Amino acid sequence: MEGITTNIQLACFSLGDRLFAVDIMRIREILVPQKLSPLPCSSDLLEGVIDLRGTVIPVMSLRKRFGMPVVEDAHAGKLLIVSLVGQSLALVVDEVIEVISVPVEDIKPPVQMVSGAGMDFLLGVCLYNNRVFMILDIDSLLCSHKYQE
Repeated sequence: MEGITTNIQLACFSLGDRLFAVDIMRIREILVPQKLSPLPCSSDLLEGVIDLRGTVIPVMSLRKRFGMPVVEDAHAGKLLIVSLVGQSLALVVDEVIEVISVPVEDIKPPVQMVSGAGMDFLLGVCLYNNRVFMILDIDSLLCSHKYQE
């Protein structure tokens, strides 16, 4: 069955001037920021938890996770509710841009020699409308490795 192109749909979002994407099939919903309940102990990974229709969901700021400056405006940004194995996680992002459809063969592996915000958490990169989107491996976000400057 040659010539059949398989596309993947990606939800694209920004963190500052950096563009990221996540497989749309991993996103449950997109919300405006919710009131956070703090955790009993401070966490390097999690900001707190939210109550989403009776379900407690941990919240992670991707800016903080990637070692980027944190935006202090509590009403800025969006929450991406993503599905991990056995649980959900809310990711705080600056702005949700669009959903794109990209041929799977156009997704390139991440550059291994480059370090920077989020490079340890990438599945690949793709070019769409002259913009480069870094495709996140959301399952790796809760791992203990951390962005190093």
